[in-house]
Amino acid sequence: MLNANSDSAEKHKIQQQQDCGQDETDARYERMEKLGEGTYGIVYKSRDRETGEIVALKKIRLEHADEGIPSTAIREIALLQELRHQNIVHLKDIVHGENKLYLIFEYFNLDLKKYLDQNGGPLTTPTVKSMLYQLLQGLVHCHKRRIMHRDLKPSNLLIDSKGQHLKIADFGLARTFGLPLKSYTHEVVTLWYRAPEILLGQKVYSTAVDMWSVGCIFYEMAHKRPLFYGDSEIGQIFKIFKIMGTPSDETWQGIGELPEFKFTFPHWKVDAYQNLTKLSQNMDETAIDLLSKMVQLEPSKRISAKEALNHPYFNDYRHQSNFNYHQQSSDHCVDLI
Repeated sequence: MLNANSDSAEKHKIQQQQDCGQDETDARYERMEKLGEGTYGIVYKSRDRETGEIVALKKIRLEHADEGIPSTAIREIALLQELRHQNIVHLKDIVHGENKLYLIFEYFNLDLKKYLDQNGGPLTTPTVKSMLYQLLQGLVHCHKRRIMHRDLKPSNLLIDSKGQHLKIADFGLARTFGLPLKSYTHEVVTLWYRAPEILLGQKVYSTAVDMWSVGCIFYEMAHKRPLFYGDSEIGQIFKIFKIMGTPSDETWQGIGELPEFKFTFPHWKVDAYQNLTKLSQNMDETAIDLLSKMVQLEPSKRISAKEALNHPYFNDYRHQSNFNYHQQSSDHCVDLI
């Protein structure tokens, strides 16, 4: 819902500014700097003139007013209004101006990509563990509400200035899912974090696509380099298969039916776990075990977010953390059927 301002004097001031070509948002929020461009709009660091609070203002382009608000914007608004969790970015307000729509978010000055660049090297093991745990907590909250993010990558994970708190952002590609599962679009998730079933053209998929992305992010935090880094879709597929092995109908049921899978692909017969171990110099045995469960080629074999939170990798962290996953995740949650 849009916020209404009961102060008549403030309304009069806003009306005056609208008459001068400014809308309510221009009047209330002072734009300080451009932060970047998202799927369908521009994000600004802004100051709320009423409270002095720094916020992130996402301006959504309505270039064709007769076509209404973009479906991606409507989807993000609907999902964020439903999702309330300490590890998911908070949508504070929505303002609809003339040919414009603004989403007002809480402000974070870093994302995980910038944080990794700023750090200059791999993150420490305690930091990796904390960030991963928070990411999984936010994801459990999404998945329990039958919401797939579908675009998890370091630049969509917001980090506070102290590097202690992580929040999932940019739900522009997110989708709700139900049973039976629906067919979804192919072009989701930045290449390096894209699950193999999507790369191979599978139209029906579920939360396992997010878990593949989490595994890639997990590895990147610990090593400051991507796990699989192709420069094209076929290049990405081959990077994955070189490390994890080329699947067959015996190792991935129904693989031959996927549109982009070719039996003429090179046949890499490898020990995937051994390859991951060689590549994961900054991970101990329990970390590699969790990683391997996240990047299983066959989606049905991948660990879920809830299962990952209970993995032995987090045993020491759960004892030290102030978070209580079992209390937080059970509030207003509905288990998947």
